[in-house]
Amino acid sequence: MVGGRVELVVVTGLSGSGKSTVAKCFEDLGYYVVENLPLPLVREFLAKPLELVGGERKIALITDVRAPGFAAEFPAIFRGIDRTVLHPTLLFLEASEESLVRRFSETRRPHPLSSEMPVLEAIQRERALLDELRGLADLVFDTSQWNVHEIRSKVNHAFAPQAEGAEMQVSLTSFGFKFGIPTGTDLLFDVRFLPNPHFVPELRPLTGRDEAILTYLDQQPDFTELVERLADLLLYLLPRYRRENRSYLSVAVGCTGGRHRSVAIVESLERRLREAGWTPRIQHRDIDR
Repeated sequence: MVGGRVELVVVTGLSGSGKSTVAKCFEDLGYYVVENLPLPLVREFLAKPLELVGGERKIALITDVRAPGFAAEFPAIFRGIDRTVLHPTLLFLEASEESLVRRFSETRRPHPLSSEMPVLEAIQRERALLDELRGLADLVFDTSQWNVHEIRSKVNHAFAPQAEGAEMQVSLTSFGFKFGIPTGTDLLFDVRFLPNPHFVPELRPLTGRDEAILTYLDQQPDFTELVERLADLLLYLLPRYRRENRSYLSVAVGCTGGRHRSVAIVESLERRLREAGWTPRIQHRDIDR
């Protein structure tokens, strides 16, 4: 919110230049994202945004030539925004003809104007149609050489400069290999080389959260050193992943059954990360199996 006004980012530009990726970036930054409304609804939305979005104070509107009459009418719509209610920023996305032709070829998706003409000609036609709107832009991103991570970095740098992007969520998951590796894992550590409390009859019913398990593992030569090395590695990696504007990082630690060793390691890592200022979420997926 700027001076009591709702912050509005209008994202538009050439087809294939990355608007869908940018929309996801704004979602991760906490914006209320509105995509591909017909122009009559765009006008209604911009006339009374507070009534339609239920108190949201940051809005991203994604719109382009798929809306009939967009190129001819939207510049006037943008100029007519009530600046006493909204603080608008127009972000225009573009890319080189070579990059756009390649992207349409790779995705095998048609250009919105290509039913009437070849893809290259459609790109050139769209660029000409949007020339006036590009001239109104507060920011122009040329995504020709950018991958999705670079696009995210540019959006975060422009719209979340103080926070260096959205806060990265770190999750720590313990699991048992015999039940499969958790889906969506970014970093995986196998701790099955540690002695297994499962084979100590009095420890078998317990879990890695119990003091007796921790006492047993602390007596093993590799346990403490492993925790220290993994914690040091994560504390080295996490700021670097955050610098790349990742929204989340999933770390999985596995043992055979997911009840003892992996649970104890995850609990220990959580304490170390919290002491260093991180707020990881933990899950013990297989602790009750």
